[in-house]
Amino acid sequence: MLKLDDILIVNGGFELRADLEVPTGSRVAIIGPSGAGKSTLIGGIAGFMETARGRILWQGRAIETATPGARPISMLFQDGNLFPHLSVADNVGLGISPRLSLSNDQRAQVTSALARVGLDGMGARKPSDLSGGQQSRAALARVLVQNRPLILLDEPFAALGPALKREMLALVGELVQENAATLMMVSHDPEDAKLLADTAILVAGGQAHAPQPVQSFFENPPPALKAYLG
Repeated sequence: MLKLDDILIVNGGFELRADLEVPTGSRVAIIGPSGAGKSTLIGGIAGFMETARGRILWQGRAIETATPGARPISMLFQDGNLFPHLSVADNVGLGISPRLSLSNDQRAQVTSALARVGLDGMGARKPSDLSGGQQSRAALARVLVQNRPLILLDEPFAALGPALKREMLALVGELVQENAATLMMVSHDPEDAKLLADTAILVAGGQAHAPQPVQSFFENPPPALKAYLG
């Protein structure tokens, strides 16, 4: 279980509070108005933003003082964060070793991950040789080789067309299920949440609220969500 115990996350002059629990194996959509702090929430959980108060616990172990790399978390950013001078395989390999000092078994793991996301045989290419959808798959393969129990998505597929975005979300769902991972994803699109998530967290007014079942969340939205959805 992920527990945010009365935390305060600071992002510049912006502050976000959260006091909630996410059960292990959940798929959680993080929904709210633009600028409400959705990315701040997962950035704080991942360790990229300061936690000024409270505790972040994973399976009962406090992680709020750990560096991002030491947390049980993989994060997929909006731009995929691929390095243009590295091959696709090396970009994926960074998920295992930042120095790319990979054993034969680890290189086989990279090859397997690329095949799993539909990029079999493309490891030697550069990111610029791939389409936008293929770049998203490469970034997802890097998350896959990290084999972390908590996966955070900061709208990594927002730039893709609707059909391709649905395809990528379905692939994420498959990978999360195969690895029994917990998923938290920032989304502006209720349809994305309904497709992939079982619960939703509303972020509004400087507060991340406790998760609610997706169906009731959208059937009877709280006032802040109703105002956002129109």
